Amino acid sequence: MAPDIRDLHIDFSARADLLRVNNASSRETSLLTADKFDRMIASARVATFVAPAAAFLLAFEQTDDYEGGHFLWFRDRLDKFLYVDRIVVAHAHRRRGLGRALYGDLFNRAETLSHITIVCEVNLQPPNPISDNFHADQGFEEVGRVTMDGGAKTVRYLLRQHRG
Repeated sequence: MAPDIRDLHIDFSARADLLRVNNASSRETSLLTADKFDRMIASARVATFVAPAAAFLLAFEQTDDYEGGHFLWFRDRLDKFLYVDRIVVAHAHRRRGLGRALYGDLFNRAETLSHITIVCEVNLQPPNPISDNFHADQGFEEVGRVTMDGGAKTVRYLLRQHRG
């Protein structure tokens, strides 16, 4: 049975639970307040989740009102793209294909929005091998990297050309 993917712009029912899912994975993503999470959802071109609150994805188009540093890195280099700021699967729901389903839905939405370039970043330091392997399986390739926080964190910038 296919996961029940819903739009966070329309369905507000799971936001509090999804915020907890995000913050439980803050080492890989970042901690969010309820207000910041709501603002991100409002600004995101794509904000989807797997009901009831198993996983979510937030993606921004190059013209969206978003000032995240990694997003700006891509905006300085690319004319048109969808930037996946975060894809988070609740610990209890991992290894069930929900991340794949959210990306599959994103790829369909990208086609509708006439986007072929989808970008994101993945931590290299601290390492995130599960995300590295997942994104490689989805066809993403490294296009850059940056080290920050005095060398404590390094991210790999990834890009995938989607052709329907």
